[in-house]
Amino acid sequence: MLEEAKPDSLLVVTVERERRPFVGEDTELDQSRVSEVPTVAVPSLAARTSNEMPEDVNVPPKSPAMKRTERVQLFALFLSIFVAGWDGGTYGPLLPRFQTYYDVNYTVVSMIFVSNCVTIVLGAIGQVIGYSLLSARLPFPAFCVAFFINGWGMSLQDAQANGYVVALSRDSATKMGIMHAIYGLGAMIAPFSATQFAEMTHRWSLHFVVSVVIAVVNTMTLVLVFRGKTQDECYLEIGEPTMKRGTSQHNKYRQIFTHKVMHVLAFYSFVYVGVEITISGWTVSYLQEYRDAGASSGYVSTGFFGGITLGRVALLWVNKKIGEYRVMYIYMLLSLGLELVVWLVPSVVIAGVAVSFVGFFLGPIYPIIINEAGRQIPQWLLTGSVGWIASFGFSGSALFPFITGALSEEFGIVALQPVLIVLMAVMIGLWLLVPSGRRRARQMIKESDMTEKPPRDASGVAQNATPGV
Repeated sequence: MLEEAKPDSLLVVTVERERRPFVGEDTELDQSRVSEVPTVAVPSLAARTSNEMPEDVNVPPKSPAMKRTERVQLFALFLSIFVAGWDGGTYGPLLPRFQTYYDVNYTVVSMIFVSNCVTIVLGAIGQVIGYSLLSARLPFPAFCVAFFINGWGMSLQDAQANGYVVALSRDSATKMGIMHAIYGLGAMIAPFSATQFAEMTHRWSLHFVVSVVIAVVNTMTLVLVFRGKTQDECYLEIGEPTMKRGTSQHNKYRQIFTHKVMHVLAFYSFVYVGVEITISGWTVSYLQEYRDAGASSGYVSTGFFGGITLGRVALLWVNKKIGEYRVMYIYMLLSLGLELVVWLVPSVVIAGVAVSFVGFFLGPIYPIIINEAGRQIPQWLLTGSVGWIASFGFSGSALFPFITGALSEEFGIVALQPVLIVLMAVMIGLWLLVPSGRRRARQMIKESDMTEKPPRDASGVAQNATPGV
């Protein structure tokens, strides 16, 4: 029996002997595959296009063993994101030391951001190799190669972790916020190590020895937890539904890249990540060169990432109260205003406090981007789409810090603040292009009509139909 409730409620699907098409989707129920699946409530189109997914979706309960396995898997992924945060929090305090040790200018030293970008267990191994090379104080060209290996490994882990969490059926938005708060925690702790070693003229590279130890622990954890399993196999272990389609990989990728909203979110991620890494990478140099701050200004990076960590957890209730789509405008405007304070108020103390609050309001933005992808992109395309959004966004961590370094070489480090103000304004403009409410519903219906349907057997039943969906 198939019953459709009011527009903002749920579609309740109960399996009976007769096969009936699932209204609003491009698949049909296959009795032979779903006869033993319990009643499942599936969000209607209206529910899926609201700012918040419904909290009362009736999904089969998980066993205690499944819950334990999920917690272990999430712990492993959170650890890999912690290491990514540790990496992101390293650059700001050490950048002036890189310049002094290698005797390079702003433009040349900014090549480390490019090298770090150009690229889950394989990624972790890449980080171990990269950190090992960085700790050896190699010549600067080899130093950049080490950042290349490290960044390649980090980008692989980031895409996999985001794709895993965003597709979870229970509390994915909260888990996404917590995961990225742990990124901020790693980035907040790293400057304590990096700043201490940066003050040691010939021992600054020991920071990367600490990084090697953390990366080895991360790699061992990922190997022991996932053991080379696919994402669908991991989902089955924790009682999560999997979505399979009878289309080739080529057609799947074609469908991914025909979703316009995915490209908008990818460009938004591109600018946001560029802003975050530019602030964390160049603000310490800005304070030391332009505001005459001392070496202890490296702890400003700790304040920035501490703000990110706190914002991603403390503002979760605000996101739910106002709605993630609308609250983004508030966060972006507040961040822009605080960055103007950093630029225009000639006080190191005020600048440090303002940078911390910039991190606080920027913090929730990236998890919201990924959550928005989960609401607007079909589930069977979600992991690939989120991987593209995360990877394309990661390239922003190369371009914009490099541009900032090149402009600083020409005009001085004061060029940092105008670059950040312009990028934050671009973020506001890009978010206006993300569909919301009725625009989102119309776009999803249109894209659903354009999406290739799976092949059907002789009886007209869709092949590879997912049980319970």
